[in-house]
Formats: sequence, C-alpha cells, structure tokens
Amino acid sequence: MPELPEVETVANGVDARVRGQRIVRVWTSGKPQTFKSPETEIVETLTNARIERVRRVGKSIVMDLKQKQIPSGNDRKKNKSNDKDRPAQFLVHLGMTGRLLVSQAEVPLPPHTHAVLSLADGREVRFVDPRRFGRLSVVTTAEGYTGPGVEPTTVSAEAFGGLFKGRKLAIKAALLNQSILHGVGNIYADESLFRAGIRPRKQAGKLTRAELGRLHEALQKVLAHAIELGGSSVSDYVDADGVRGFFQLEHKVYGRAGEDCTDCGTGLKKIVVGGRTTMYCPHCQQ
Repeated sequence: MPELPEVETVANGVDARVRGQRIVRVWTSGKPQTFKSPETEIVETLTNARIERVRRVGKSIVMDLKQKQIPSGNDRKKNKSNDKDRPAQFLVHLGMTGRLLVSQAEVPLPPHTHAVLSLADGREVRFVDPRRFGRLSVVTTAEGYTGPGVEPTTVSAEAFGGLFKGRKLAIKAALLNQSILHGVGNIYADESLFRAGIRPRKQAGKLTRAELGRLHEALQKVLAHAIELGGSSVSDYVDADGVRGFFQLEHKVYGRAGEDCTDCGTGLKKIVVGGRTTMYCPHCQQ
C-alpha cells in the first residue's frame, strides 16, 4: 500500500500538471466499493470546479476545489455579483493498487479505471485501481479534511516525544497508528527504527529522550529522502506519469529478511508486530 512518500510524490506530480484547471466533465464506473461518497455527489461537486491545489494529508491525496455557485432564476437576473466560489475537496485514497494518472484524452483508458476527470485543456485525470481497495470521496464542509493524526514531516522533536508518553504498545505499532502519526506505514516504520537503532517491539512509552530524538530525526530524514527518490515501488506504485520510484534501492531492512545487514553483516530477522510483518537487525537495533 502506498505510504506517505508515495502519496506525496503522486500529489505533487498531479498538482504540477493540473493546478488551475477547470473540470468540465466527470465519469465514474459505478463500482460501489470505490466510492465513499455517492457517485452523484462526486460528479456534482467536481463538475465545473476549478482545481486550486493538489496535496497530501496523511495517506490521502486532497484536491482542493473552488466550485462555481451560480444563483438561479430571479436572483441571478437581479444581481450577477452574487456569483461566488465555494470551497470543496476531492479525496483520493490509493488503497493497495490505486493510481492517479494525468493523461491525454486520446490515450486509451487502462483497465480498471473507476473515475475520469476531463479538464478544460483536453487532458484527463484518471483513477485506476485493479483491486478496488482505494476510495474516492468529497468534502464540502468549511473546515475541510485535516486527517486523523499528527503530520510526521513537520512535527517538532518535543511534540513527537509527547505522542508516545505513557503508551504501552510497541513502538512499531505506535508508528503505524494513524491516529497518532498519519502517513507512516510498514516500510518507513521499519527503515526509521533501523536507522535509529531501536528494536520494533520496544514499548513506546519507555523509550528514552535520546531514543525518541534519534527516532524523530531518522523518521524525518527517511521520509524526506524517499520523497526525493519518488517513493518505493515494491508492488504496483507509480507516480502521476506512471513512473516507478527508487527508494526501494535504499532499503536497509524492509523486504530483506534472511539477508545480511548492510551495516554489520548480521542476518536480518522477521517478526510480527501489531499484526504487521516487521524486519530488523538484532545487532544494530537494541
């Protein structure tokens, strides 16, 4: 499943290509698993809306929109200045195999396409998802979508340490808890814990100040570097142009169980923490 760096890469790529465009038409596939909001509401919200920005919040892609609100009947005739824009958001969760692609309209639709946003310049934004674990929805409330937890790329070291105070669950499970930190998944939890020298089963609330400081630094560096390299393509993930990422070439532990640690030569171990497969080095992580 795409994690924070992959979602950030896709959001940035789509934003660079479609910011400022108006959506003139919307098509949806009718596959109910894909849609958290009713398809009619999605179509109505997106049609004729202008794309103000595309960004990441946690593991979700958020397309900030401005809808043209046009008064009808006599109100419209009396005062055309009543026309105004109102905010809305289109939320895309990629699930396990979802892709958000920007394509020319003449390019054939890939199989398993579930939504097409036709833009005023003739291009299309397409959501493709073979396994249909991705979700599409719209938000029209004034406060918008903010995500369930704290943003890991900007949280301060002090605030980061406070997130785990008194928590009895394993630190790996705590990193994956989206109500604590949103966006961190299996890959980057394992890679950050390795670089911080912390075993994944250590109780989160018992980490020392020094350990929390190392983990905060490691997590932010890992996420930043992964974003620079376009994320990790370990399954179906590609960016907005259909290009794979490169951070998988930098993995120290994830997906390498049974291989030797690149730092010390010790065989890497595989365990299960919080129901998730977890890799670590028994020598480098204490």
